[in-house]
Amino acid sequence: MQKNFSYPIVVDELTRTEKKYHFKASSKDLEYLTEVLQVPSVKSFEAEISLKNNPKEHILNVSGKVRAELELESVISLEHFIKVYEPEFSLVYDTAMTYKEQKALLEDDNATDVPDIVENGKIDLGQIAIEQVALVMEDYPRQEGEVFEFISEFDEETTKAQNPFSVLAKLKK
Repeated sequence: MQKNFSYPIVVDELTRTEKKYHFKASSKDLEYLTEVLQVPSVKSFEAEISLKNNPKEHILNVSGKVRAELELESVISLEHFIKVYEPEFSLVYDTAMTYKEQKALLEDDNATDVPDIVENGKIDLGQIAIEQVALVMEDYPRQEGEVFEFISEFDEETTKAQNPFSVLAKLKK
């Protein structure tokens, strides 16, 4: 039974030929995605993902594109607006690597691209798609053209009048 926008793939069942997957979130999935992405609403979410397995080299290439239409809240105006994200991605999994081997590679200063690990013989295409959108989302969303401008509630004279040292300066005169 599928739950929580999960599309698990058993890596050992993949052949050498490239396999394509296309999936779209249902209304129930959209509610789950809204919670996971921590946005006011997810309007639509779909992914097109290709898998190419090379069992001899223990390499699984995962690539694709995700399209997510999200309702966001501007940190400037607090108004809700719609933004579409369409990240393209390419990932490499090492189907035989252990966490210990990955940690050693991550600690190596010369390592450039450290492959991901296949956990329990499976990868979850739904979780990969969610992660790709989360990686491109802004931490502080704002509508197109919105700029934060600081406007002081005090003018220069008020600030000087409230300065405790200005009272001392008057006594000194």
